[in-house]
Amino acid sequence: MRLSSATKAVISFAIAALFLYLAFRGTDFDVLWATILQAEPLWVFLLIPIGLTGHWLRAVRWKLLLQPFKINVSLRNLFSSVMIGYAVNNVLPRVGEVVRPVVVGKLENISRSAALGTVVIERVLDFLTFSFVVGITLFVYPSAIDPFVDDPDLWRPVFLAASAISIGIFLALVLKLEALVELVARYRHRLPGTLGPRIGSMLDSFRAGVSVAHLRKSWPAVAGWSMAIWGIYALGLYVPFFMFSSIASLHLGPGAAVVLLVISSIAWVLPAPGAMGTYHSFLTVAMVKLYGVDQTAALGFSVVTHEVGFVLVMIVGAYYYVVDHGRVGKMEITESRPQESEA
Repeated sequence: MRLSSATKAVISFAIAALFLYLAFRGTDFDVLWATILQAEPLWVFLLIPIGLTGHWLRAVRWKLLLQPFKINVSLRNLFSSVMIGYAVNNVLPRVGEVVRPVVVGKLENISRSAALGTVVIERVLDFLTFSFVVGITLFVYPSAIDPFVDDPDLWRPVFLAASAISIGIFLALVLKLEALVELVARYRHRLPGTLGPRIGSMLDSFRAGVSVAHLRKSWPAVAGWSMAIWGIYALGLYVPFFMFSSIASLHLGPGAAVVLLVISSIAWVLPAPGAMGTYHSFLTVAMVKLYGVDQTAALGFSVVTHEVGFVLVMIVGAYYYVVDHGRVGKMEITESRPQESEA
């Protein structure tokens, strides 16, 4: 049974409300506000260019994935599409992933279905990179999962094995996704009822975009940009260590930032709007139990880092929506054929 959009929205906001309650229960908000006001403005300000750089790198990687369909895609238009999509995600989780290819399709006159297929590839790449980072993190920092499981010694090898399996699965998806799409399409007529046509329509949308897997010469650059994106994200958690004197005095290094990035990334997987509540809850627990950060300081850290990123995305996304609204609203998408590209 398919859930309606309204039902999905209600569930998303309910999840956010639950985790906001878990994160802030028992908090003295006067003390929390006083702690937030003690944040050093310089380190808070640095979160802005770091956040924008991460989103810009996503646009750069997306340009590589769109090469079969248009060689000279404007990075400005890709960045606009990324920011508009992320702004939508902050309100309606996952919807922004559909909005992004629509926006870039209209701005660049690229097939919407092809652009949507590249977004699918991009998400697979994100999960592949995440699985790799999780595996390395658990190997180097085995205590990273201690606050979240009752028996870390039992669960640690399970998580490591799951990371290794996930890397294999997602790598296979990247390399063989087009073949998988074709295989499913071949047997879609055997699916019951209206499921066959529905699956067929979805596969037709993805087929063009996933053909970018043939661009083998581009994959080293794509992999490099993927790791660079995660490096910027880690920097976005390392720099704010210096916002509060109580956290700075603990001398947490880049490794701690990577551990917190892995943990907070799980919060973004849950369907809460903009990871509202989930990010605050996961990150606060990790900082307190792994690194002995004061509860209020940890919560203040999560509030500042999350809200700076959230507001930044909403402002920049709204700006590009207003500036590009006429172009997005009036231009039509053409089902352009892929340009010849060297495999």
